This record gives sequence, C-alpha cells and structure tokens, in this order.
Amino acid sequence: RQGRRQRQMCIRDSPTSVVLLCAVLALSACTTLGPDYQTPEVNWIDNWQTSLYGQADTPQQQAVSDLRFWWTLFDDPALNRLIEQVREANPSLRIAGLRILESRAQLGIARSNLYPQSQQLGGAVDYVSTRRRGGDLPNNDDSFVGYQSGFNLAWELDFWGRFKRGIESADAAFFASIANQRNLQVLLSAQVAELYFAYRTTVLRIRIARENADIQKRSYEITEKIYKSGQQGELDLQQARTQYLSTLSTIPELEITLTKTRNALATLLARPPGELAELNGAADSLPMVKPLVIQAIPARLLIRRPDISAAAWQVAAQSAQIGIAEADFYPSIALFGSIGLSGDTRSSSADIGTLSIGPGVNWNIFDHGRIANNVRVQDARLQQLIEQYQDTVLQAAREIDDAAISVVKSAERQRVLSESVAAARRSLELANKRYREGYADFQRVLDAQRAMFTQAENELVNQGSHVGSVISLYKALGGGWFDTPVKQLIPVQTRDTMEQRSDWGNLLDSPLPDDRLNPSTVSGAQTHE
Repeated sequence: RQGRRQRQMCIRDSPTSVVLLCAVLALSACTTLGPDYQTPEVNWIDNWQTSLYGQADTPQQQAVSDLRFWWTLFDDPALNRLIEQVREANPSLRIAGLRILESRAQLGIARSNLYPQSQQLGGAVDYVSTRRRGGDLPNNDDSFVGYQSGFNLAWELDFWGRFKRGIESADAAFFASIANQRNLQVLLSAQVAELYFAYRTTVLRIRIARENADIQKRSYEITEKIYKSGQQGELDLQQARTQYLSTLSTIPELEITLTKTRNALATLLARPPGELAELNGAADSLPMVKPLVIQAIPARLLIRRPDISAAAWQVAAQSAQIGIAEADFYPSIALFGSIGLSGDTRSSSADIGTLSIGPGVNWNIFDHGRIANNVRVQDARLQQLIEQYQDTVLQAAREIDDAAISVVKSAERQRVLSESVAAARRSLELANKRYREGYADFQRVLDAQRAMFTQAENELVNQGSHVGSVISLYKALGGGWFDTPVKQLIPVQTRDTMEQRSDWGNLLDSPLPDDRLNPSTVSGAQTHE
C-alpha cells in the first residue's frame, strides 16, 4: 500500500514537472554564449589586382574547373597515370581520408550532448541467509532472495549554449578535415609532376653529358695520336684528357640524383625503392608549355585554396571554444529522474516502487580565476589562428606572384638560351674546321666544346625550371583537387577491415556534405549529416 501511495503522489505531481521541463527547454534554446564566427579580415585582398605578368584574364565568371586537372596540359600519359595511382595509393592521402571519418564521428559525439547524457539501467539480485543462536531471543533461521531494479536519467540542459557551441566547433573541425584532404590533393599532384619532370630532366642531362663526353673523347683520341706521332706537345693531350674526364665525372652525380628522384616517386606511390614501369614510357624531351592564360581572378582563386579554407575552418572551430569556456561562469542546470523497484521473497515484505524527477543546479562560484583564465586562453588561441589565417593568405599571394614571374622570365630566358646553344654549336664547328686547317690552336676547340656543353645543359635546366614554374603556379592557385566521394576516401580492403573490427553504422557510406568553402555561412549549432 505504501508503494502504491508513493506512485500516486508522483503521478499527481508529474504534470507540474512536465510544464517546468518544457519551460526550461524553451529558455535554454534562447541563450548562446560566446562570439559568433566572423571571417578574419585581410585588408588588402579586395584591392589586390594582378595580371600575373600578362597571364591572367578577367572574365565575368570564375572558371575554377580549368584548374582541377591542370596537369593534362602537358599531354603526357605517363604523368596522368602516375597522378591517378598516387591518388589511389598514397598513405598520407589515406590518413587524411581517415581523419575525415574521425572528425565525422567526433561530430556525432558532440551532437549526442543535446540529449540526456546519463541513461543507466541497473539491477541486482542477492540471496540472504541469517542464523541466530544463543542470547535471550529464540533461535531463528531466515533466508530470502532480495531484488531491485532501476532506471536513472540525468540531463544537463544546454541553458548557456555550451553544447551548441561544441557542435559548432566539431562541425567546423569536420569541414577543416575535408579542406585538409583537398589541400593534400593539391600538394601531391604538384609533387608528382615536379618529381616526374625532374626525373626526365635528369635523364636528358645525363644524355647531354654522355654525348659531350663522346665528342671530347674523340678529340682526346685524336690529340693522343698526334702526340704519339710527335707532331705536337703533351699540353694539348692533357687538356683534352682533363676536359673529357671532367665531363665524365658529372655523370655519377646525375645518376645519384636520378635514383633519388625515382625513389621519391616510389614513396609517393607507397612502393619500395626500385624501378617504376610508369617511367619507361616517358617522352624523350621536355614539353613545350603553351603560354598560360588563367581564366579567373587571382584574388578569388586565392580564397578558394584548400589550405586557406582549412585555416578559416580552424578559426571557426576555435571561436566556438570561447562560448564553451564562458558557460562555466554560470550554473549548470540539469534534470534528474529515476524509476525503481525493490523487494524480496518474504511474504511479510511489500514490493516498493519509486518514481522521482526534479531539477538540479551545480555552480562553481569560487574558482579562483580558473574559468576567467580559461576564457582568456581560448581567446588567445583564437587570435593566433586569425593571425595564422592572415599569414596563410599573404604567403599564398606571394607564391602566386613568385610562380607567375618565374613562368614569364624562364620563358624569356629559354628563347635566349636556344639562340646561345645554336651559336655554341656553330662555334664548335668553326673551331674544329680551323684547327684541322691549322689556323687555330687546340685551345679554341676545347673552349668551344666547353661552351656548347655548358649552354646545352643550361638550356635544358632552364626548360625544366620553366616546367616547374608552371607547376608551381597551378599549385599556388590551388589547382588539382576535386570532391572525393566518401567511398573513395580509403581503399575497399581498409573499409572492410574497419567494418569487421567496429560497427561504423552508415558513416562509411553516407555522402559527404556539399562543397562549402566559407565557414561564415555556419550559424549556431547547424550540423551536417
């Protein structure tokens, strides 16, 4: 009877509790502490206008799609295959994909805080046996089975927006992980292209060195015959031999560079050092890159760079942390509830059921400055990220300008060097002719050989630098990334292993959110599946 009376009292009082709960929930939806995200200011970006030294056009629409597969302008199937394989096999890119999945799960944790944080179901059964012997009371043996069960709930209400800010921060961190994966795509595409053309440049430098060594060897053999015949002194012989051996000595160093470049490519492909079949079909000459025309406004392309987008999302994530810290100034308001049943097998004992519900308050009123200093820590971290964002934008603009001038000037230098090589080749022909006719000494031939070798190598190296400058420009403009479907973030085998190891629900299959580059569009606790 006592248990029934308690349950009736709780039922009569429950409407009041429900009304109180609804009122508190309504109030909790109206208060969110801390600053809302504001895009960091870059005071010079609106006035920054550059033609990229004659390479930028300014259309009405921004043609970003032209940058996604910029390496196809080289029209090199081997390069295309390498970049495609790196996107599939590179360990760093896989790790970036796993970090997206990690941050997605972290976002799920943050969302769960909006609901009751503690929901515990408990119970116990025990056997009790007592024996009483001696004393004034009669002997007695008693045994029974006792049982109890209960459900406890604790729900801290988001009265000050602590959990909403937590979701906002986790949401921004999620988008930052996506931007970081895109930025890695940009870096890898450029790195593969740079290494590939560095490899081809080194191959051609070795070829030039061997061709010049062959020419100098023939001169050395001729002077040797003349010396042995007694028609000239030893000086010409030793000079010819010195120049031949000097050229020959450059080849081992170039072969070391070639092997290191190949190994770097193999590492990007997640392969051990060794031969790469993809390099066997490489072209015999470096490509002649057509004049560039960037169909976009450089300042707009600058803001679209994934690393700048990631920096902005990091600012947004940290901005929300200030509100989380400020919530500690105020009391945490929670609702507690429990339902319980207890009893035992003795006929004289009644089963007791209980239902209790009510609010609770917890307030750190004496924290000795801990909360205030924590807010200051979060604010200082925010300002650091703002400064870092501004510096990232500035460095990106410098990279664009440096690469653009390098493209233009290396092209100008290439034209001069081409003429210089032609002149050096003609000079060698004339020197050989005059030497054979006896009108010039052998030193003129050696000088002409040295000049032709130097100018030919300078022309090749500059052509490689020009190709590298083109690659750097597209990298600086943020080209080379595209949205990666969630099923392609990690290999199928890795996905299967993770699903066997843990229950991932639909996180490995649900599409990633639509492209978003500007975190200023996030408001409050907006979340994304």
